[in-house]
Amino acid sequence: MTAIKNREESIEKALKAADAAKAEMDAIKSSAEKEAKKAREERDAILKEARDLKDQIVGEAKSKATTEADRIVAAARETIKNEKLAAISELKNQVATLSIEIAEKMLKSELSAENKQNTVINNLVNEINLN
Repeated sequence: MTAIKNREESIEKALKAADAAKAEMDAIKSSAEKEAKKAREERDAILKEARDLKDQIVGEAKSKATTEADRIVAAARETIKNEKLAAISELKNQVATLSIEIAEKMLKSELSAENKQNTVINNLVNEINLN
């Protein structure tokens, strides 16, 4: 009988130990699940922060690019305006030079004969005397 009682006690101890081991395993499992959940939350927070930082950097880069593009366009417009004004001025100078050359050639042609020169001189003298 003592053997049966010893056996029963042994089985009872083994069952209690198994229950204790199961409870400990459940606690470890629960702790591991909590740690995994915490790690997932931290990962999600880090990923969100990284996405927010990326969006901020992209936004700043777009803003800088837009500002730089506007500056370049404004500078190009100013350069075009200045070159246009310079071209117009150069064209006016060329027209004036050509006009003077044409007038000079016409006068040389008109005054090439001596009788024409005398007529022009007499006309000028008459105009002076009339005034």
